[in-house]
Parts: sequence; C-alpha cells; structure tokens
Amino acid sequence: MSLITTPFGPRTTAAETLAGVDLSGRRIIVTGGASGLGAATVRALAGAGAEVTVATRNPADADALVAEFPGTRALPLDLADLASVRAFCADWTGPVDALVANAGVMMLPTRQVSAEGWEMQLAINYLGHFALALGLHSALRQAEEARVVLVSSGAQLRAGVDFEDPQFENRPYDAFTAYAQSKAADVLLAAGISRRWAEDGITANACAPGFIHTKLQRHLDNATMHALGAMDAEGNLVTPDYYKTPEEGASTQTLLAASPLVAGVTGRYFEDNQESPVVDGGPDPMEGVAKWSIAPDAADRLWEYALPVVR
Repeated sequence: MSLITTPFGPRTTAAETLAGVDLSGRRIIVTGGASGLGAATVRALAGAGAEVTVATRNPADADALVAEFPGTRALPLDLADLASVRAFCADWTGPVDALVANAGVMMLPTRQVSAEGWEMQLAINYLGHFALALGLHSALRQAEEARVVLVSSGAQLRAGVDFEDPQFENRPYDAFTAYAQSKAADVLLAAGISRRWAEDGITANACAPGFIHTKLQRHLDNATMHALGAMDAEGNLVTPDYYKTPEEGASTQTLLAASPLVAGVTGRYFEDNQESPVVDGGPDPMEGVAKWSIAPDAADRLWEYALPVVR
C-alpha cells in the first residue's frame, strides 16, 4: 500500500490546505481551540465557512475567535473530568462532520491522577478524547462522512503503551515517557475508530504537528528548552529554524479534518501533510509512526481497557 502524498509541505499553513474549499454547512468541533494550534485550526476552518465549536475549559478564552467568526461558538469541556465530557455530549444536537482532538497536556513534572486514577497525561490526551468520540458517535454517524482527527506527536516514536503499568503505579514516573505513551495511545485510538466505525461512514487519522511555541510547552524546564534550542542563555524564547508557526503546525490536522484530498482516508498517520512510513520505535528515528502505535492488537487492547471507564 503506497503512502498518501499531497502537494503541501511543512511550511504550508492551515488556511493554504483549504484554499478554494467551501465548508459551508459543515459542523466541526476543535478541542483546545482557544489558543495555539487549536486557534489556528479554528481560524482556517471557520475562514473556509465551517460552523466551528471551540471546546475548551474556559470558553471566555475564545471570545476573540467568536467575535472574529460569527459562525463560531465556544462551549465548556474539561477532558480531565469525564462528567464534563458526558455533559458536553449530552447537550450536543445535530451532526458532527469532524472532531479535531487537539487539546492536550505535556510532560507534567510530577505524577498526577484523574478522578478515575488515570495518570493525567493519559487521562487528558487519550481517555477524555476517547470518551468524547464515543459520546458523539451517533452525531458523527449522522453526518454520514465524518472525520476524527487525533493530534499526536513524534514522541510516540519513543514509547508505546505499557499495558502492564499504564498508570505508573509500580514503575518510576517519567514525564516524557508518560507523554510519549499518551501520544502513542492517540494513534491507537485512531486505529481503533477506523476499524470499528468505518461502516458508519466515519474515518479517523492521527498526525504530528511538529515543534511550535505554544502553551503546551509550559511544563518544560529551562534545561529542556535549551536542549531544543528554543531558549537562550537569558531565558528568552527563541525560534529555531526547525520550529513552525502555529499556522504551519496546524496545517496537517486541518488537512485531515476537511480537505477533499484525503476524503475516505482512514487509519493513517500524517506529518508535514504527508502520510508517514511505519518504522521501529526507539531512540533513533526522527519521523514516521512506530509499529507499536498502529498495532491492531494494541488498539483493541487499549479500547477494551478504557471502555469500562468511560461508559
């Protein structure tokens, strides 16, 4: 099976992936859409005519977006609180043409757990989005050709889901390993949805946006930022050549959410607006999707592990 290619690249902006595309009448939800990659995604989708719902913990943070695009609204959603997720889904009416699972948290310095006892990165990045997708399943099915986009990370190359101790109850907590596990879980969720909901007309894909200065990095210490070349000796943020703007970083998730170029595509992983090859995970690869992130047996195991928690 050949890899899917598009005419876009790493410096393509989100708006450019939708040039000439009319999304009038399309209803799209973007989690974490009030800032950073999410806001860039909302602007591109709304700019193409979509009716976008910004799902965020503090809807007031999206006031500027709502004012800029009259068809946009903001609703409360806390992915760490499954009651909040259930309330969001219960209040939703009508179809959902696309769900962009963009919100996330990265490298919490200490182990924190949700009310369900889940390590917080896995709870927010994966479990909350799993519950949201399940709760919106009928709305996605109603759209007939709906898309689910899971925003993952190149970190999924470094660690898969540890099914023996996913919550770090027995092994020492490591902030990056926990983040990497949660992002591998996101890819497995795309694989699970793709296999289970295809007959409902629902596709699901995952993507990596690349390196961008956003609020996601707020938990990174100065040493890590220095190592990335993203901070100078005085503690000021700098932008290395390999970093993207939020508009460039959002392009792949916007492409997957709404471009006709990938209509019907499902169960794939993209970066820089191209489908990525499958590689062995570990410390060396810099791009691609790890075998453990797309393994069908792992996707099934994770689905069954999480299902009793979200129901």
